[in-house]
Amino acid sequence: MRRLRDRVLHALPEGRLLPEAVWQRRHLAIVRVALGLAVALVIFSWLQGFGQPAAVAVLAAVAGPAGVAAIPHLSRKQRSVAATTSLMAASVALVHLWSGVTESHFIFFVMIGVVSLYQDWLPYLIALLVVTLHHGVVGTLYPSVVFSHGAVHDPWVWAGIHAAFVLAASLANLASWRLNEDQVLSDPLTGLANRTLLEEITHRILQRGDAVSVLFIDIDDFKDVNDSRGHSQGDELLLVLAERLRGCVRPGDVVARTGGDEFALVVQGGPDVARAIAGRALSCLAVPVPLDSGPVTVRASVGIAASGDPGESTPGSLLRNADLAMHLAKAQGKNRLVAYADGMAQAARRRAELQQDLALAVPEDQLVVHYQPTVRVADGRTTGFEALVRWNHPARGMVPPAEFIPLAEETGIITEIGRWVLRQSVAQGAAWSAATGTPLRMAVNLSPRQLLDDDVVADVEAALRDSGFPAGQLTLEVTEGVLVRDVDRAVARLEALRALGVRIAIDDFGTGFSGLSYLRNLPADIIKIDRSFVGDLPTGRSASTLISSIVELARTLGLEVIAEGVETEEQRRTLEELRCGSAQGYLFARPEPAHQAGAHLATGGIPAQPGPPAIERLQGAPTG
Repeated sequence: MRRLRDRVLHALPEGRLLPEAVWQRRHLAIVRVALGLAVALVIFSWLQGFGQPAAVAVLAAVAGPAGVAAIPHLSRKQRSVAATTSLMAASVALVHLWSGVTESHFIFFVMIGVVSLYQDWLPYLIALLVVTLHHGVVGTLYPSVVFSHGAVHDPWVWAGIHAAFVLAASLANLASWRLNEDQVLSDPLTGLANRTLLEEITHRILQRGDAVSVLFIDIDDFKDVNDSRGHSQGDELLLVLAERLRGCVRPGDVVARTGGDEFALVVQGGPDVARAIAGRALSCLAVPVPLDSGPVTVRASVGIAASGDPGESTPGSLLRNADLAMHLAKAQGKNRLVAYADGMAQAARRRAELQQDLALAVPEDQLVVHYQPTVRVADGRTTGFEALVRWNHPARGMVPPAEFIPLAEETGIITEIGRWVLRQSVAQGAAWSAATGTPLRMAVNLSPRQLLDDDVVADVEAALRDSGFPAGQLTLEVTEGVLVRDVDRAVARLEALRALGVRIAIDDFGTGFSGLSYLRNLPADIIKIDRSFVGDLPTGRSASTLISSIVELARTLGLEVIAEGVETEEQRRTLEELRCGSAQGYLFARPEPAHQAGAHLATGGIPAQPGPPAIERLQGAPTG
């Protein structure tokens, strides 16, 4: 019996909640029908010879509930029940005003069809119950009014027959209702719930007063899979990931696909339950997926929002907050989960405003280039500079690179910024080399987007030609993570750049996943050891061992080595002992505007500038 009940319930429409705008339009139309019936029945009662009391009673029974249904601050349930009551009262009134006429009962068939427009079981069942009770109770008390044949002897039997006919007449409405749910509430690729159903289920849980959490999951770098393996393989990957997510949740939880590579989970429970499920989901998604084109490993960023979080608790707000937390997880390095906290919404607004302002940074000359020298570790002699972009916002002042560079990368503005920085820095390098009579080198960062842009080779060639800066003095820096992510395409682009005569530096070396043996396949001339290793000197034995290994391997491969983030004299001496050739850091100079950096060149040296360590770049995000 339990299995039979479950099958019946599954076969029935789920009573999906209509979008607010659609529901309001339908409800307004139904209320107008009810009020129109009230007026028509009053006129009909006069035509049938009924007195004023009957007309007033009909008006009160039909127009009264319709008036309640028009009150805007009542809930959907309350207004739909009131409207249904009005329509069924009109049906009962017509049967009594036109007593003994079978055709008067047709109004029940019409009204229950109108009620089904709500796509809500409560008003529909109320209408069906009114039909049954009216024909049973009133048919027993006043059989000649309700029935016009032998049914007067078995009123309840015929009440059931009337209810069955009404139900049968509604089957077409219910069938279309169910078909609409199947088409509108599921994702066509994975069969998971879509965003509409996700919000409706969340709404129902919130109405019950239960704790609920929403997890927003975005697959990291999924675009790379589509670009490198094709969209069919991307769809196959999504199907596997969808099935894994289904296996991570409990009975009663819901998995939905809300976008191309975005999923959401509705979890019944608070933040602790949500974190446990999110951790399980991250572990499941990280298992390599075997595809026809070869196995692929994906990572995901997860944002969590719970009904107990500060602020309003609505389906839309929970999903929005989870989305905000997910974007913060991406900004913090991806492949992690972040729970929503108070203030994230304000931060998101600031981020959106900053993104809008960033589009004006280049056209309105708000960007400046600061230059940090590269020196020989042995004697402190300046051999060149690294160009680092800074944004002088007209209202907020200097915006940290860690705040605007990721935004520029996401929006694609980084390509325009990078092109501008390249032209500024090679022109400055040409001016300094001419003024000092020394061929100073200039290092410029290439962002991941800029490196893979089809115009990057032409941009570099044009900048060198227009400035007269020798190609051999220009170094283009790329992060190790870019090469690991799409090695074939990146290597091809770097080889094209080297063909111009420029040198290639691998920035932040040691923070990626390549390993030292990876170097022999890269078209590189320079390795820049990440500041996180230099910061452990001189006491960190593992850091010393790693730097020593990098220096030795680089020497074997004919590569130069530059250590980043040198802050103390002890670190410099240790690097000298490890035979590291060049270095950058606050010990030698902070990044400075061109006129200040040039003034140090004119005096023959750059003084040491002690101060607290500071991260000049967001990990893995170029700033020039």
